[in-house]
Amino acid sequence: MKRCTIDINCDVGEGVGNEAEILPFISSCNIACGGHAGDTVTMLQIVQMAKQHKVKIGAHPSYPDRENFGREVMDISKHELHQSIQEQVKTFESVLEREQSELHHIKAHGALYNQTAKDKDLAKTYLNAIQEYKTRSVLYVPFSSAIAQVALQQGFQVWYEAFGDRNYNSDLSLVNRKQDNALIQDPEQVLQHILPIIKEGHVKTTSGKLVKIETKTLCIHGDTPSALKILTYLSQELSKHKVQLLQ
Repeated sequence: MKRCTIDINCDVGEGVGNEAEILPFISSCNIACGGHAGDTVTMLQIVQMAKQHKVKIGAHPSYPDRENFGREVMDISKHELHQSIQEQVKTFESVLEREQSELHHIKAHGALYNQTAKDKDLAKTYLNAIQEYKTRSVLYVPFSSAIAQVALQQGFQVWYEAFGDRNYNSDLSLVNRKQDNALIQDPEQVLQHILPIIKEGHVKTTSGKLVKIETKTLCIHGDTPSALKILTYLSQELSKHKVQLLQ
């Protein structure tokens, strides 16, 4: 059986307060930087924890919409969005400089992530806001997405991301969180969901169809209620399937 490695990331700094528990089980983290959640205090605390656990550190910018936790598409001008994303990442970078830590990656949050996956114009606005990080950080994006295509054309270093705790539609979009089957919360079901993604390069969608997918990093959302149970279980089970956590 072929041995594989996978990065596991979590969105953190979003007010759940479980970072100390989950950081030992992951290899990279995406820290909210003020758009949908977080402030300089939480950023600093979690950067320090991530350093302690040798977890790669990423910025997690979003629509500037704390009221809806960045999970609703926002009616905002390109200029305003560009300014907000730039400010969010700059603020985060100032925290990293204080802690003498490096920015490993950038990953959009929520509705911004989902919209840039299918809207090239929005993807270009987002990428323009983070151009200065192109040569010194990685971009976490969905496989076969609009943003992946534009980012590669512009010379960004891309890591394809898949989701371990979310179900997929046949077009590789995520099942809407308003649907009952959006989340996968049972640890055993998560394992059965991700093994074909990691080892065979396909995902079983809600229609039962197998769709090609590539991934280098796998997300378990930090605010999924069973996140700690899932991560604990995966840490015990993945090695049995010759899958190791990326160091």
